[in-house]
Amino acid sequence: MIGLSRKLLPSTSALAAFDSVARLGSFSAAADELSLTQGAISRQVSGLEEQLGVFLFDRTSRGVKLTAAGEDYARTVAHALALIRSASLQVMTKRHSDQLTLAILPTFGTRWLMPRIPAFVARHPEITLNFVTRIGMFDFDRDGVDMAIHIGPMGEKGPQWPGAECTFLMEEMVAPVCSPAFLAAHPIGEPRDLLRLPLLHMASRPGAWSHWFESLGIGETPAQGMRFEQFGSVAQACIAGLGVALMPLFLIDSEMAEGQIVEAYPHHVRSPSAYYAVAPLSKVQFRPVAAFRSWLIEEVGRFQQDVVGW
Repeated sequence: MIGLSRKLLPSTSALAAFDSVARLGSFSAAADELSLTQGAISRQVSGLEEQLGVFLFDRTSRGVKLTAAGEDYARTVAHALALIRSASLQVMTKRHSDQLTLAILPTFGTRWLMPRIPAFVARHPEITLNFVTRIGMFDFDRDGVDMAIHIGPMGEKGPQWPGAECTFLMEEMVAPVCSPAFLAAHPIGEPRDLLRLPLLHMASRPGAWSHWFESLGIGETPAQGMRFEQFGSVAQACIAGLGVALMPLFLIDSEMAEGQIVEAYPHHVRSPSAYYAVAPLSKVQFRPVAAFRSWLIEEVGRFQQDVVGW
């Protein structure tokens, strides 16, 4: 009879086989992924079910499907295996422990973060930074990313990123902007005048214009207009005279200093979105992640002290 401690510690090979079948929904696909025979995968899973005393899959002529117990177990096993892989990789290679792969938002990364990176490198010369560009949520483990700078909703809960810890960094102040030529051709005397003009939208902030109008007590729904994924593209659209956009002012200070973009109407509001440092739970205590997060919070604090009216 298997003792309780043995029941609670299945072999990693059995867990890996179960995880593969759970993700791929097929014993044959799992066999291909793990370079084993279908029979070997089936024996591993059956042994695991016998050890746990529960059925993890419903087997039919059309394939296999996780049971309710299997679904709960699959989520936990996937996280546990990710932790083991991460820990093993760090032990196997010293060099990896001194590397940080960071996912950045395109405009925030190039305009706000990059000019400050030399300060981090000076403080932590032992950490090698690798940068990738990501917009929206993604799978940290699959993409090999240790940490991300993410834009998400404000509020007590913040962004809901499964299996990750989100650390609030800062809000952003936005205002309507356009090119000087566009403003000259479309004079704006009051906020409602903007409702009849082409408004440019960011895909990551679908409610930004509504939030801005509501802050002035205007309940009309803004018209749909061109949509963009990156602020750099929105800034270029403004310069080209395509319309008015709500932009975080700190991301377009160079264009405004050069007179390429001007405020269309002098009303600033705090965006309903905010910036967060996000790390998977398996990497929260990873030394390069902890060091970068601590430095980043310091940099944000300095930036907010320097910005008038923040």
